[in-house]
Amino acid sequence: MHNDLDFRNQLSRLSSEVAWTRPDGRKAFVPPLRLSDFGDPEFCREHGLRLPYMAGAMAHGIASVDLVVALADAGMLGSYGAAGLPLERVTAAIDELKGRLGSRTFAVNFIHSPSEPALEQKLAQLLIDKDVRLIEASAFMRLSKPLVYYRVKGLRRNEDGTIEARHHIIAKVSRVEVARQFWAPPPPAMLDQLVKEGLITVDEREMASKIPMAVDLTVEADSGGHTDNRPLVTLMPQMLALKEQMETDFAWPMRLRVGAAGGIATPHAALAAFAMGAAYVVTGTINQACVESGTSSAVREMLAETQQGDIMMAPAADMFEMGVKVQVLKRGTMFAMRAQRLYELYRQYASLEQIPEKDRQVLEDSFFRQSLTAAWQSTEAYFQTRDPQQIERAARDPKHKMSLLFRSYLGQASHWATQGHAERRIDYQIWCGPAMPAFNDWVRGSCLQAPTERRAVSVAWNLLYHAAVLQRVQFAALQGRFLAAQDDLLRPLPDAELQERLHGAI
Repeated sequence: MHNDLDFRNQLSRLSSEVAWTRPDGRKAFVPPLRLSDFGDPEFCREHGLRLPYMAGAMAHGIASVDLVVALADAGMLGSYGAAGLPLERVTAAIDELKGRLGSRTFAVNFIHSPSEPALEQKLAQLLIDKDVRLIEASAFMRLSKPLVYYRVKGLRRNEDGTIEARHHIIAKVSRVEVARQFWAPPPPAMLDQLVKEGLITVDEREMASKIPMAVDLTVEADSGGHTDNRPLVTLMPQMLALKEQMETDFAWPMRLRVGAAGGIATPHAALAAFAMGAAYVVTGTINQACVESGTSSAVREMLAETQQGDIMMAPAADMFEMGVKVQVLKRGTMFAMRAQRLYELYRQYASLEQIPEKDRQVLEDSFFRQSLTAAWQSTEAYFQTRDPQQIERAARDPKHKMSLLFRSYLGQASHWATQGHAERRIDYQIWCGPAMPAFNDWVRGSCLQAPTERRAVSVAWNLLYHAAVLQRVQFAALQGRFLAAQDDLLRPLPDAELQERLHGAI
């Protein structure tokens, strides 16, 4: 029988088989395990990836070009954080990604903006014009016409009669009723309207009725930003059951796939997701804490100090009127409390003029740091460029004017954070979920503890490698070989040592 140290060393070498004899004389072994054995190989094959690992989009370019490129270089998928950015900046980012990556795969985020349908249409047209083949659709409660347009445009039949889609969607959802929409064909009424507007052809409309809106669907559990705070262990089985039902109901010629996101920041969480049937895993907030992210060093330092209990829900800028909330960091910032106060004022009063003078003074002194008149002038100038229809509506509807002004604070709060404005630190909006404190606990005392040493690819390799080691440890336990302590086996490793151990295991 192996001594304990030798046994541990062999388990950490993924490409080697470990064999031993049980006390009762039976043979036992742990087979080799490659990281590419995780998940669904079709996900990697269809998207040109080496590993079933994705870094999800974080708005305002926090999921930066550098982050997406670093992951693509390592054979993984990154989604550029286009949400909240002007189209000119998204255009420049797409051009840079194409220039640096060539034919390698990347995704661009397409976030639902129910209050700005014209902006969604412009983004869809940009993605089509720039030949972006893959998007990550997020925050959708129901399908929108621009999203359907993106999916359907460019459909064609191959010589064998199969339908080939030019544009693919990875849908991020947390509700079964939304998942049903993505795993079904596009709504006929929207297709008819697109034909009427001359955006798609009659042939594209006919083919669209024979494909699902998305093949890949990411189950988003409790996460940073937009979230329903649902646990993965209950949500994932529901989505897997729905997947099988939808495959049967529509007789789709392909297998639908389910990925997992939300709280995946440790080897245990990654392995649990794969064990439940995830085709791929998606990480979020932990990438924001990496040096390639498009945020400030101040934010990275704040995230590196995050502990359990340091996060809370706050009103969302993009769906403010609907009462939708996002999960943010509360430690070191008053953003969540101030955002909630704005929403309370919005619900209570019909216009800015009705707000009592005492509350108005607080808004001017602490929130906007200027008169509400001056703050509105800046807001008006912003929306004149972004979406002039919003200003036209505000002129008719005082309540909408108040909403736009309050949303401007929420939107700027995230920019103050990403740009590191020290004088606005108390107002930083930092999207953060429970994955961050879990990650900090895992990496404490290791090569990934310091914010300056956290690199997205190193984090990804360590997560997948140690999930594989944990899988082997548990396989050994099923055969009666238990390890009393596992911390040494699961401690993050420097790149050089990690790559040496991964030899032959990709």
